[in-house]
Amino acid sequence: MPIFLDRHDLKGLTAADIAEAHRKDLEVQGQYGVRFLTYWFDDTRGTAFCLIDAPDIETAMRVHDEAHGEIARDVIEVDLSAVEAFLGRVSDPEPVGAAPEGTIDPALRTIMFTDIVDSTAMTARLGDARAVEMVRAHDAMVRRALHDKGGREVKHTGDGIMASFDDVTAAVDAARAILKAFEAFNLASREKLRVRIGLDAGEPVADHNDLFGATVQKAARLCQSAEPDTIVVSEAITSLVAPRFSFVDLGSRTVKGFTHPVEAFAVNWR
Repeated sequence: MPIFLDRHDLKGLTAADIAEAHRKDLEVQGQYGVRFLTYWFDDTRGTAFCLIDAPDIETAMRVHDEAHGEIARDVIEVDLSAVEAFLGRVSDPEPVGAAPEGTIDPALRTIMFTDIVDSTAMTARLGDARAVEMVRAHDAMVRRALHDKGGREVKHTGDGIMASFDDVTAAVDAARAILKAFEAFNLASREKLRVRIGLDAGEPVADHNDLFGATVQKAARLCQSAEPDTIVVSEAITSLVAPRFSFVDLGSRTVKGFTHPVEAFAVNWR
């Protein structure tokens, strides 16, 4: 059966309320051949997300309606492996009582893109074999930072890596660590390897698109717009981590796929 991720607007409810609603879903699901796999809840924004194995969206929503009446505002079909890569789990969270202050993972994620600058020209200049070695050097430095800062690799893009972080501060720290690693690499290497990085933060179902669709797209566009050896982040990132980091306001820029100009900021990483 297909897997769905839905989004609820539930301002005013607590983590305990959401856990109880999930319990009621589990009581009803068997009558309709549905499995509620897990959920996330952001009490700050009043949003909840349910991961559901169901024959179709209508049947999944019927369970919600009968169990507690809270019908989702948005629903998208997802791939289970993609959910795990972005969100880190596809099973129930710890019981509410076991979580600090009764909190639940809010599902807000920071998405990072790295990109090797002028990778096509590098391949033409060095040849395939040497260029592959350089890409592997990039991969090793990025993956080391992901490991150290709690990031998850979502996919390799050919000349970069897309990653997901539960914690936005850790994501910015990882981006800074990556550029410092490349700076050290270039001091010791005859062939220089330059990268740029883009970051944005958002919810898994923010529109009628793919999983983290708008967030992934904005992070990718910010990365593409960045100068070499630069980390460019969205306004959402700065609002979540200020004043822990220093930023340079790059102003608004028009990026493909977005109707309105996007505010961009460079991270001071040295």
